[in-house]
Amino acid sequence: MTDREPRGGDALDREFDEALALAKDQGTYQRRPETWPERPEPPECPEWTDPWDPAPPDAAPKDATPQDVAPQAPASQSRALREPPSPDQALPDPAATATATDRARPPQGPGPTSPAPAHHRPGTPWPDARAIAARAPRPSAAKAAPLARPLADALGHVLAAPLTALTDLPSFDTSAMDGWALAGPGPWRLPAAGRSILASHAEADPLPDGHAIRIATGARVPPGATAVLRTEHGTAHGTAGDGWLYAAPAHPVSPGQDIRPRGQECRSGDLLLPAGALITPVILGLAAAAGYDELPTVPRPRVEILVLGDELLRQGLPHDGRIRDALGPMLAPWLRALGAEPLATRRLADDAESLYAAVADSPADVVLTTGGTAAGPVDHVHPTLRRLDAELLVDGVAVRPGHPMLLARLAPDKHLVGLPGNPLAAVSGLLTLAEPLLRTLTGRPTPTPCPAPLTAAVHGHPRDTRLVPVVFRGDEARPLRFNGPAMLRGVAVADGLAVIPPGGADRGSEVEILDLPWSTAWPGT
Repeated sequence: MTDREPRGGDALDREFDEALALAKDQGTYQRRPETWPERPEPPECPEWTDPWDPAPPDAAPKDATPQDVAPQAPASQSRALREPPSPDQALPDPAATATATDRARPPQGPGPTSPAPAHHRPGTPWPDARAIAARAPRPSAAKAAPLARPLADALGHVLAAPLTALTDLPSFDTSAMDGWALAGPGPWRLPAAGRSILASHAEADPLPDGHAIRIATGARVPPGATAVLRTEHGTAHGTAGDGWLYAAPAHPVSPGQDIRPRGQECRSGDLLLPAGALITPVILGLAAAAGYDELPTVPRPRVEILVLGDELLRQGLPHDGRIRDALGPMLAPWLRALGAEPLATRRLADDAESLYAAVADSPADVVLTTGGTAAGPVDHVHPTLRRLDAELLVDGVAVRPGHPMLLARLAPDKHLVGLPGNPLAAVSGLLTLAEPLLRTLTGRPTPTPCPAPLTAAVHGHPRDTRLVPVVFRGDEARPLRFNGPAMLRGVAVADGLAVIPPGGADRGSEVEILDLPWSTAWPGT
């Protein structure tokens, strides 16, 4: 290919090649990649289809939109904030890793429509960003004093201390079945009619050798009993007070049969659950059986949600360039599922003073914002952080969607998570920064990675990690088509998000799956 022969690819690539060739011919070409802003990447065309896609396999979805790349803040602005931790500083120089296309971009001349020159700072690698978020809370915040909660109010909270048994389980020898308590070998003499042992009875009189007595499931086994014979395995003969019990030949009696001995499940003082366990309905039952009336729980971090944007509507259909707010209804329940206590969801206009006042005066442990994290004319999150002298821990993450997310420390025990405004990009920010931060604040253990093979190849970004909604089909993960940054249709039916490494993943490749706090079953699957 000569300098004047444009390459294949999208129209923007060909336009750059033609401009570059013309500049070289005229001798005006100068390479200054450090001053050129990143151009948006072409839309990614998914190579799979899914059963929920109403369009035919050969038709592009009508609502498909290009994947936006948020502009980066100018270097003069980003230096005003404190530098992120070392993982971000250790990244390679973007000029040294730039592609041939990046190095060949023509310079942008000054003019009223030209963007201000900006040094493109790569985002923190995705795994490093999650690690920084998990380590962000100070020890004082991560080890808050336990809060005792009655069992009825403890569901969904996290144990702040190990759960040990307060009694033996069972606390006495009990019958595992309805039947007869037996003493010694048979046949066994039966007592007078109407005599039996029920679960609510106190300890019965000792059972003489060669005798039997009716007993209910869960009842205390009388002293001297050696086994329990199930009702369906025994036959009684004779009259009341002078009857005999025989075991069926097919079911001979063995010592200890169908008796739950004292302490079979646990002894008093045994460890039942470690600190950090999420309290489920079964744990509530176990705690009650072990003698608890209330449980020590980790206080839930308080979160205030600030939804930013003049263009957002709270009801009705989109109109006149305005769109519905999809994040406001979604974020509070999602954060509650992650162990937080949402205080309020506030909607703010694109006004710098309103945002500054809302963040500065928030009583929450974590402030969560949506939108405004880039460097546009109405993106006020970075200026607000500078005014508050915040410590910027993560400023952009090398992940798509959701590149312009951020994490800042407002005070020793107070943080701000800035999510992008696009819905799926915001989900990416939740799982990348908010989930690890809240996991540490609530004392939950780090989940064990659960890789799964892909049923189809997934295109990757050249440099960034991708998060793609998937559904499980047996032991495999099937990528879903609607995965653009503004789309929720894919993640609405997803079981998790696949972590696609830079460069993509082939069919059959095992990739990490980020679990969602729930699993959605789509009708007919």
